[in-house]
Amino acid sequence: MRSSKILAFSGSGRRDSYNQKLVNIAADGAKASGAEVTVINLADFSLPLFDEDLEREAGNPANAAKLKELFIEHDGFLIACPEYNSSITPLLKNTIDWVSRKVGDEVPLVAYKGKAACIMSTSPGGLGGLRGLIHVRSILSSIGVIVLPDQIAVSGAGAGFDENGQLKDEKKQAGIAGLGANLAGFLEKHIS
Repeated sequence: MRSSKILAFSGSGRRDSYNQKLVNIAADGAKASGAEVTVINLADFSLPLFDEDLEREAGNPANAAKLKELFIEHDGFLIACPEYNSSITPLLKNTIDWVSRKVGDEVPLVAYKGKAACIMSTSPGGLGGLRGLIHVRSILSSIGVIVLPDQIAVSGAGAGFDENGQLKDEKKQAGIAGLGANLAGFLEKHIS
């Protein structure tokens, strides 16, 4: 049986993003459990705002095609989700939308259906981005992704990370790494 393949990213394009640090911790947990993990930064895949007129006139942007291929090649996703005004970030939603588009004879939602995901968040605020996770879970579930029930929202992000990008709170650090391990374990049981 092959190792599971996990794509890890955050919905933030900000330099020194707390959520990118968080997903790196989860990715390390998945790697320690034997998964093959690819960590990307969505800021490296600049995309226009999704627009059907643009899609019809110019086709899928090159970066959308690259992202879609990455999504298709992986069995699951680790996603750290910043919260913007109690919801999903425009960067993450735009990425999901472009990657969802059917091209040619593809099966609809080929990059999502049957994949599994684990979601998490962090923010300087007291709720840690928890409200945004509700929307991310709903969107992913609606396009065929199995979103594992465990999720963690880490509050106090501004002072929560050390200089190496690790959480200062050992229990929170272990919890986030555990999310990666849980996804790896789930995929090991369910991939063919």
